[in-house]
Amino acid sequence: MERSPEKSIDVLNSFLRGEMSAVETYRLALNKLDQPAMRSSLQDCLRSHEERVRVLSSHIRSIGGQPASESGAWGTFAKLFEGGAAMLGDKATIAALEEGEDHGRDDYKRDLDKLDLDSRQLLEAQVIPQQLRTHRALSDMKKSLH
Repeated sequence: MERSPEKSIDVLNSFLRGEMSAVETYRLALNKLDQPAMRSSLQDCLRSHEERVRVLSSHIRSIGGQPASESGAWGTFAKLFEGGAAMLGDKATIAALEEGEDHGRDDYKRDLDKLDLDSRQLLEAQVIPQQLRTHRALSDMKKSLH
């Protein structure tokens, strides 16, 4: 059964809230880290999440929806992260970011089949490959710290 674009809006907004939360969390992490190589990698991840916010917002509008204006679960994570950021070392910061990337990857996998065909194709072509790339970057960064 083909899903309608209108029924995809809630799922797309859930993805959008996750991306907005990721942007918030990366910004907090970048304010904390000093290592230039790590900062560069985290800035790349931040830009990728910012682009996903733009792509998802634009797509939601194009199918007649109103993009979410506030972050979701990662937003709560960002607030917790901010509260404890001073106490987290670089390893813990990177591990926390990787956990967020795991969550994002799993959300996309779990809910992809709830989307209409055009939305699913957009995610498979543009959004999910970027999610996998940022997840891999954080995983590699975490391994390099051990």
